[in-house]
Amino acid sequence: MKRILSFLLFCVALTSAAQSTPDEALYRAIREVPQRAGINLRSYEFNPLYDTPAPAGYQPFYISHYGRHGSRSNSDGHNYLRLIKQLEAARKDGALTADGEHLLEVTRCVNEANQGMSGRLTPRGREEHRRLAERMYRRYSAVFRKGSRRIFAASSIVPRCLVSMNAFTMELKALQRNLDIDIDTGERFMEYISKSGSSELRNKVRAINDSIEKAYVPDTLYVLSRLFKDPAAARRYVPSAIKLTRDVFNTAKSTDAFDIEENLFRYLNERDVWHWASQASLNIYLCQANSEAYGAERMKRASDLAGDIVRRADEVIAGAPRSADLRFGHDFPFIGLVSYLGLEGVSRRLSADVARGEWDGSRYTPFAANLQMVFYRNRKKEVLVKFLMNEKETLIPELPAVKGPYYRWDDVKALIASRPKE
Repeated sequence: MKRILSFLLFCVALTSAAQSTPDEALYRAIREVPQRAGINLRSYEFNPLYDTPAPAGYQPFYISHYGRHGSRSNSDGHNYLRLIKQLEAARKDGALTADGEHLLEVTRCVNEANQGMSGRLTPRGREEHRRLAERMYRRYSAVFRKGSRRIFAASSIVPRCLVSMNAFTMELKALQRNLDIDIDTGERFMEYISKSGSSELRNKVRAINDSIEKAYVPDTLYVLSRLFKDPAAARRYVPSAIKLTRDVFNTAKSTDAFDIEENLFRYLNERDVWHWASQASLNIYLCQANSEAYGAERMKRASDLAGDIVRRADEVIAGAPRSADLRFGHDFPFIGLVSYLGLEGVSRRLSADVARGEWDGSRYTPFAANLQMVFYRNRKKEVLVKFLMNEKETLIPELPAVKGPYYRWDDVKALIASRPKE
């Protein structure tokens, strides 16, 4: 009985929070760049790079990497067709406003670019991985020029990950032709590259999300007023105003991936954009990160991926001729991994009501999200490592650093060894 009461109070608290747009991290991020409302369906932002100088005598020699696939088409393109059908019917009767006409035009472009192939890597997704490879290479060219020149790359069996791996590795090969790149995929790699939260955990979180959505009422009149000359008459074309509002939101999330520079979120009430964006962010946090509610359950499922990183790094440190290990997978395993490692920000252990606004999923898990662990060594063979999350130097608050973002590899291994195992 106590668990049921706690669950109901939790839902009431989140529903109440959804009625406002607080000045929190995620809200500020969306106000700055509206496309961030797509959370894990927004394209990668390429920001300026910065490296803190390594301690004296240390040089980079190896990179361990995990990258999410690049921008893809929506996993459900039916919302495009439904929206087009309704807007076209209204257009024939001259019932659309200029905004409605514009939305119809852009949605047609999105649907045409989608080509009925949901979940497919887009040209922008390939370009993201090409650019990431180039930036990594130019940033740490010594790793590839002075090392063994051998690279191993493994991918999820999902096509968008395979194409991402191809774009990344082909760019490396174009930059340095004598690189020896071995690529592979298969079910064995899926056991660690693609492991995410369990189905039981996802069901728990889905129940929470469903209860919140049932209590939430979007501002459908705002949308109908923007798109139709007569909002009341719009019901003739729109069987469900709530579904229409969601379809506009889902279409707005898709433009980035297709290089369509349109902010369709402006046709929605800001409160609704905030609500659905924060719900998506919270869903990822509760299912895949180190939340107070489910972190202990979720983190242990990242142990195999972390173990692969340790094993392969130790092989190279012991003398195996390899400059880099590259892994290409998905957003959920990525979030699990960086949370398991304790990276600053993403791994914060928060209650659900705090995480809803303060855990910024748009920052941590865009398309092409990536972790680069850069290993350094001195003449005494002492090894340091630093972590680049989405190419930005990121600290581990639990560990003492040697300098800036540089940590002793033995300390990092000890931290990983102390984490829960599946």
